[in-house]
Amino acid sequence: MDTNFWLQRWEKNDIGGFHEPEANPILVKYFHELPLKKGGRIFLPLCGRTLDIAWLLSKGYRVAGAELVPLAIEQLFKGLGVKPKVSSLGPLKHYSADNIDIFVGDIFNVSQEMLDDIDVVYDRAALVALPADVRPQYTKHLMEITHQAPQLLISYEYDQSVMEGPPFSVSNKEVKQHYRDRYHLTLLESKNVPGGLKGKCPAQENVWLLEKRRG
Repeated sequence: MDTNFWLQRWEKNDIGGFHEPEANPILVKYFHELPLKKGGRIFLPLCGRTLDIAWLLSKGYRVAGAELVPLAIEQLFKGLGVKPKVSSLGPLKHYSADNIDIFVGDIFNVSQEMLDDIDVVYDRAALVALPADVRPQYTKHLMEITHQAPQLLISYEYDQSVMEGPPFSVSNKEVKQHYRDRYHLTLLESKNVPGGLKGKCPAQENVWLLEKRRG
């Protein structure tokens, strides 16, 4: 799992497991669970070109994102009908326009100073995109750069002997291991993926609300 893996996936347009043709119904259904007021800022790690961003902007929220592949973000802004300002920020490229900032490059190079204030996090496809040995580093980094902001998190559980990731299987037990020391975790929904994951194997989709522990 490296940069070339994802660059090749995007060049081949082999990203069907991560992108839908409209805003994610889970986001629409559970967004009200997040403590985000109009004008608030939401962070989408490994955002790709998701149409969730257009939905969030249309509702009056500000969006920040991180993405490894420049092509994904070029397609994102093309879809938004917006020409971004592009600047260098250390090893990253910063694509910006009104109410949107996307940092392109390795997410581990994104700092809290770059992100500035983040009110909530929406992790639709980041945790499940990373292999098991990277996930502990990712979750720790995400909490640091967002000041442990509340999260709406989507994960999957399935038999990886039937299908290899990504998206990877991340059990509920593992989600708790990553986050229970810093958050109160609520399982909002758990359901079977219609037709199976990528149409290949049965899978469970789990929707989590992570709320910061106090004290």
